[in-house]
This record gives sequence, structure tokens and C-alpha cells, in this order.
Amino acid sequence: MAIPEPTPQPQLTPEQLAAKAEAEKQQRVIMTWSIVGGVLIVGLLITAIVMLLLPSTSGEFVGKLRDVFIIVMALESLLIGAALVILIVQVSSLVNLLQNEVKPILQATTETVNNLRGTAEFLGENVVGPVIKLNGYLAGLQRVIELMGIKRK
Repeated sequence: MAIPEPTPQPQLTPEQLAAKAEAEKQQRVIMTWSIVGGVLIVGLLITAIVMLLLPSTSGEFVGKLRDVFIIVMALESLLIGAALVILIVQVSSLVNLLQNEVKPILQATTETVNNLRGTAEFLGENVVGPVIKLNGYLAGLQRVIELMGIKRK
């Protein structure tokens, strides 16, 4: 059994290489700023908890911090709502794609497979079957000729 040779990777042009390098650089910058933002938020949260646990913290400060926290939670709920709307739009787009593009392709593929199945049955009944019968008759005829001594084995 022959081992298939691996297909060679297409050579990238200098413009494509530059675009790929730029995309990787931009991705690293986004990742770095995301990590910095996450660390900053965790640091602010720890600082707020420590300040709330200090006995010298006044009730007025705790009230203001609570109000800020409520505002942040309201903004976060708005952000989550917007994300859910975007998610619903994307899911409806995916359903539309599946119904209008993928489903017809699958139906055409099923039709083609059924057509091939019919063709294979037709060939089996009308071509292969008679050839097999003919080979059987010829083998019998050959055996009869051998038994009569006209042809040697």
C-alpha cells in the first residue's frame, strides 16, 4: 500500500507574511492589555475589601462604595443584555444559514447518492449479472469439451 505524500504548504507572499505578523502583534497587544485590566480590577477589589474591613472605615464611605458597586452592577447587566442580543442575532443568522444554504446542499447530496445507488443496482442487474451467467455457461461448455476429449486440460 502506497503512503500518500504530504501536500506542500503554499508559499506566502511577503504581504501575507507581513499581515500575519501584524495580526499576531495586535493579538499580543490585546492579550497584554486584557491581563493588565484583569489584574487592575482584582487589585481594586482587594483594596476595597481591605478598606471595608478596617475598623476606621466610616459608614458614609461604605454607603458611597455600595452606591458605586450598584452602578457598576447596573452597567454590567446592560452589557450582558447587549451581549445576549448579539448572541440571539448570531444564532438566528446560523439557523438561517443552515436552513437556506446547508440544507439544500445536503438534499442535493442525498439525491446524488440515491441516484448512484440506483445506477449501481441497474448495472448489477443488467450488466454484471448477465456477464456472470455467461461466464458460468462458458465454464460449463469448457468442461463439457474437456470431458468429450476435444480439448485437453
